Amino acid sequence: MYLRLAKRMLFETDKRLLWKLFWNMGFKGLRSVQKHKSRLKRGEFFPPYLYISIINSCNLRCQGCWVDVAHQQHKIDLDAMNRMINEAKSMGNSFFGLLGGEPFMHSELFDILEAHPDAYFQVFTNGHFIDDAAAKRMRQLGNVTPLISIEGSEIISDERRGREGVYSKSMEGIQNCLNNKVLTGVCTSLCQSNYEDLLQDAWVDRLIDMGVMYCWFHIYRPVGPDPTEDLALTPEQQKRARQFVVDTRVKKPIIVIDAYYDADGKALCPMATGFTHHISPWGDIEPCPIIQFSTDSIHDERPLREVFNESGFLRDFRQAAATHTRGCIALERPDVMQALIDKHSAQDSTVRKTAAEELEAMEMRPSQYNPGTEIPERSWAYRIAKKIAFHEYGVYTANFQEDQWRDTRNPPEPREPEVVQISS
Repeated sequence: MYLRLAKRMLFETDKRLLWKLFWNMGFKGLRSVQKHKSRLKRGEFFPPYLYISIINSCNLRCQGCWVDVAHQQHKIDLDAMNRMINEAKSMGNSFFGLLGGEPFMHSELFDILEAHPDAYFQVFTNGHFIDDAAAKRMRQLGNVTPLISIEGSEIISDERRGREGVYSKSMEGIQNCLNNKVLTGVCTSLCQSNYEDLLQDAWVDRLIDMGVMYCWFHIYRPVGPDPTEDLALTPEQQKRARQFVVDTRVKKPIIVIDAYYDADGKALCPMATGFTHHISPWGDIEPCPIIQFSTDSIHDERPLREVFNESGFLRDFRQAAATHTRGCIALERPDVMQALIDKHSAQDSTVRKTAAEELEAMEMRPSQYNPGTEIPERSWAYRIAKKIAFHEYGVYTANFQEDQWRDTRNPPEPREPEVVQISS
């Protein structure tokens, strides 16, 4: 399987793009994680990977979307992006995730990518704006991989994404990338409407036959102004999804990404471990994309390293998340979130200004943490990679309290939330 994957990468992708991937994302990305570990040992903090929502606008209206896509367009301009990325690079970072809205609606997207040939960018996109010219530009730049979302069959995609003809347009964007030998990924937010159709060997085989190099199955999270809770997966379905990912990694010549489990199959949260935080289109620094509250901004006059290192809100959020669950604090402990927001007087970072009401209405729901059902990695390559770069960094060992109250499948009567206290 590994030889087949290597052969695919060598013959189906531009060799120069592979070198950029290996050097900027691989070697330098691992170095940024090692610097993160060293900072943690010194009691300092700066995340080695940043999710950056560069624009709020989008041409689609997806179910469960938490981004203010219908509001007046706002974006992080080129100067602010360059300043932020340069400051992150000075801390050792080299790998950035660009989100929206729809990132390809940002008029300066290619200028951002071109300004940082020594960094690597993963662009989360619906693919609708990737025509042949855009794909050729990505190949020319070499430091970018599009991750194009497919949310089901033609009918399901239209329903999930609020427009007609979504599936065919996204597939066209994928094909334009592949025609130009751009290293391309496909992601799916697994939910009740696409779970049976896409969590299948047949779908992965089709992606391989097309030339797609990696895929990502992540779990639908009911948040935002219209959470559409009935799309959420059950714990058993999430377990099956985890098993599918683990099995696919040892039998299919395609890279399969996940962001919520370590090498031993134990759940983790990238935000709680300090691996990543999120930047909104307005420059607000949020714990993660679905937690839209903030006390800090990239537009602060202080250097970004000081903003991250000195943020009591982010520090408390990380430690509270690591203390109360190995899963998603937004789904499992909205009460703890509320207490943290009140404690720090965090501001609603949305345009709609209804995030507080949305949080108040949230109920406890299961996330990736399901103790006793851990599924370890079967692939030696993934085990090694996760042991080196993607694990808990000691945060759960130091903080986690096994709490039967957190069992979201059978929650008892609510009690007053306990929020971890952190010394200065």
